[in-house]
Amino acid sequence: MEYVKGREFKYENTAITLGKFDGLHRGHQMLIKRIMSQKENGLKSVMFTFSSHPQNLLQDKKTELIYTPEEKRILLEQWGLDVLISYPFNKEVAAMRAYDFVKDVLVGQLDGKIIVVGQGFRFGHKREGDTNLLEELSKEFGFELVVVDKLEYKGRRVSSSFIKGLIAEGNLEYANHLLGSPYTIVGQVLHGRKIGRTLGFPTVNIITDEIKLLPPNGVYVSNTKIDGKMYPGVTSIGQNPTVGLTKEKRVETYLFDFNGDLYGKEIRVQILSRIRPEIKFDNIELLKEEIENDIIKGKAYFNLH
Repeated sequence: MEYVKGREFKYENTAITLGKFDGLHRGHQMLIKRIMSQKENGLKSVMFTFSSHPQNLLQDKKTELIYTPEEKRILLEQWGLDVLISYPFNKEVAAMRAYDFVKDVLVGQLDGKIIVVGQGFRFGHKREGDTNLLEELSKEFGFELVVVDKLEYKGRRVSSSFIKGLIAEGNLEYANHLLGSPYTIVGQVLHGRKIGRTLGFPTVNIITDEIKLLPPNGVYVSNTKIDGKMYPGVTSIGQNPTVGLTKEKRVETYLFDFNGDLYGKEIRVQILSRIRPEIKFDNIELLKEEIENDIIKGKAYFNLH
């Protein structure tokens, strides 16, 4: 997959989908599948998204993301997308008229033959562009417009904001169902304080990007992908209050069936289900007992599923 971070690119014969795509949930996947199905017709599949959320930039604020740009790149590459464009959003881009964006970018730079968007899609200066304008411009520029209905589940629209709420409250089972694949944390293994090792439960440790939305502090059943192979385990997300509070949240995973040094290696931790909240224990022995219980519950989860 080609990953373009910037405004300089040129492609021919493309099928394009546009949006924020935070979460790459089942609704987003419907759009992605539509453009990827055009490969058999000789079209290159292109996802166009902005490097920062337009509303957040204009309001000068940051929002936590289900998937960081790098995590999104990894997942999309795994799915077989041809091109991911992360277009810088600034005040100049915000002032671009919708017509000019279609003419100069979607047609001029991307040679879009098919454009796929979700129902209610808006773009351009002051969100003046919509699917009606795209339909008009499709006649002028000769591309086909495909508008995909919003996905609903149990009478509720599947959206990134709803899934964020589920993750924030620790409801990973429901969030994962709407995402269509397990919520994943990608990171490089760092040297930790080796406290888990002294307790008899060595962990692999990663620190996430500050814009990454993490579940509440606690212990979770997890699957960790290392060099293409999955390893079941349990993951602690939090600040280790019993052994000395850390400044940042840490993601520490105990793998049931792995021995080896993973320092510096990229791993992908899938969070499956919450076991318990983070607890400050009165002593190390109580913490050790609880970790043993966490492992028992984690293994029971995998036996059941």
